[in-house]
Amino acid sequence: MEQKLFTEVIPLYRLHKDNPYAIRVRMRMQDDVDPVVLRRAVDTTMERYPYFCVKLQAHGDDFIFAENREPVVVSDSEQGVTLNSAEANDHLLSFSYHADWLVMDIFHGLTDGAGTYEVIRTLLYYYCCQRYKVTLATAGIRLAGDKISQEEWDCPVMKAQDLPTPRRHEWSKALLPGIAANLHTESPDYVYSILLAEDAFMHFCKENGGSPGTMVSLLLSRSLAKLYPHAQESIRIVLCVNQRKALHAPLAHQSLVGGAFLEYDEQLRKLPLSEQVKAYRNMVAAQTSEKAVLSGVAHTANLTKMLLAKKTHKERLAMMAKVDEAANRFAAANVSYVGKANFGEAEKYVKEFHAWNATIMDITLQISAVNGKFTLDFMQKFSSPVYLKAFLQELADNGIAYELQDKQIRSLPAVRAPWRGV
Repeated sequence: MEQKLFTEVIPLYRLHKDNPYAIRVRMRMQDDVDPVVLRRAVDTTMERYPYFCVKLQAHGDDFIFAENREPVVVSDSEQGVTLNSAEANDHLLSFSYHADWLVMDIFHGLTDGAGTYEVIRTLLYYYCCQRYKVTLATAGIRLAGDKISQEEWDCPVMKAQDLPTPRRHEWSKALLPGIAANLHTESPDYVYSILLAEDAFMHFCKENGGSPGTMVSLLLSRSLAKLYPHAQESIRIVLCVNQRKALHAPLAHQSLVGGAFLEYDEQLRKLPLSEQVKAYRNMVAAQTSEKAVLSGVAHTANLTKMLLAKKTHKERLAMMAKVDEAANRFAAANVSYVGKANFGEAEKYVKEFHAWNATIMDITLQISAVNGKFTLDFMQKFSSPVYLKAFLQELADNGIAYELQDKQIRSLPAVRAPWRGV
């Protein structure tokens, strides 16, 4: 079955060597990974997700997804394989393992964090049932043999009718972490993982009237304001928003992520924490109304149509480079929280969970909630810990206990760009 591309087009033209635009989920299991059991679990899992078993094919000046019946690759490797290449059997996702680490790699144009979590729920169920010879509950887990509704297949953005006219905003100049601290972006990027006890942090959030995503965005804003109390530029954070609810498409598998823009202005800085949380919560509520979210969908849809109107791949790549350059200057940081993982009874076998993804902005903070812990993966485009230290100080100042893991290189899977031979 051929699939037309639409939401996948912008991510596709974002692909380049220094920004593979992929998601890497790293899970440290209770025991060393059993490769035979993992192979079986992956094969069974992918039966449930035929819309992810695809390969990219040229179709005139554009691309389509075609069915890919080759097995999804499972490799004994710390680096994984290059997606959309022969070593990945031309798939846009793969799995790998090393000692007690189990890794899933997927092209971000294929899906987003919410879609990735669905696959992981299924995989962990099959893997842990076999690895530990247990019978786990299946509630909330998609299983092989399920009837797959058309709603899972269809792209809701392509089907959307009467989208509102995208709103035009005049945004003030944003504080940019790299420029503000005179730091040069580097390759590779770096990540620091911060662990919080889930119960304690949820208590702190509820006590102050906030959600984890809103609270982390605010704490990051406060830390930046303390570093630069006299900065003229706006401290702006982009909090990722799942667009499925507004599109009335809860089962859609595509990458459907928008953003709420949170401004930490002078007036807000004078308020106590609880009032600041309320202000941020109100900003999120206003920007996650159905009309506001669909306005963002319309903006992306229009951008996609403009991109497809370009006749050559070179023109499209040049256009996306300009779009990304502007996006990188739009905000100080990006915060993403898919929500509590809810991986079911298999979750108890996961000791660590990290979600890394491609980032356009200088700082991206990915929040995961798995097995009683919040993991905040603090990803940045430079090695200096100046912003990390400021954020950790903000946690400490608010009585939030944390554990900091060692700095790592933020390795993402390579994705072969399809331009050669096209």
